[in-house]
Amino acid sequence: MKKHVVRIVGGDYRKTPIPVVEAAGLRPTPDRVRETLFNWLHHFWGGDYADKQILDLFAGTGALGFEAASRGVAHVQMVEVNPSAIAALRALRGRLKAENVRIHAGDALAVLDRLDRASFDLIMLDPPFDQGWLDRVYPRLPDVLRPDGLLYIEAGTPLAPPAGFQLLRQSRAGQVHFHLLRFAATQKTDNNPAIS
Repeated sequence: MKKHVVRIVGGDYRKTPIPVVEAAGLRPTPDRVRETLFNWLHHFWGGDYADKQILDLFAGTGALGFEAASRGVAHVQMVEVNPSAIAALRALRGRLKAENVRIHAGDALAVLDRLDRASFDLIMLDPPFDQGWLDRVYPRLPDVLRPDGLLYIEAGTPLAPPAGFQLLRQSRAGQVHFHLLRFAATQKTDNNPAIS
């Protein structure tokens, strides 16, 4: 039986296959969803990734984090708890020589509690659905997101923005609803070309 793989869709590592390990709750973000997300980011960041710090909190296969690394972000911190997934992430990072990627083995909430304040320009959340993760994560995000930082969320249903966040974009692919939000919304209009 052929192993399931997804591929990086853009940047320096474009077309690199990412193996999908067998793990409960693991759902790699589909190619077209990642392509849409990075089109959104390109718009809001004006195509400038070089100084961006990103947290991929439920890394899984690493598809989201490696996609960001492929676009040349300064740093991607991946967090994953499943040992098989962690081994696969480390193997892929080594194969790509992706020095802008760090992989942390541990629980998402414990890691959030230890991170430096206002560290990240973007946090990506793709937790296992229907396990209450988002409600547990939301209160910790203001401590680690920079002002006007972005939050990307995948969920099984459309989401209302948590307090202090403004919905910028949302879409759906199959059973996955995905959202891009901005932290500490100052009610800027979408006409502002980029976020500093």
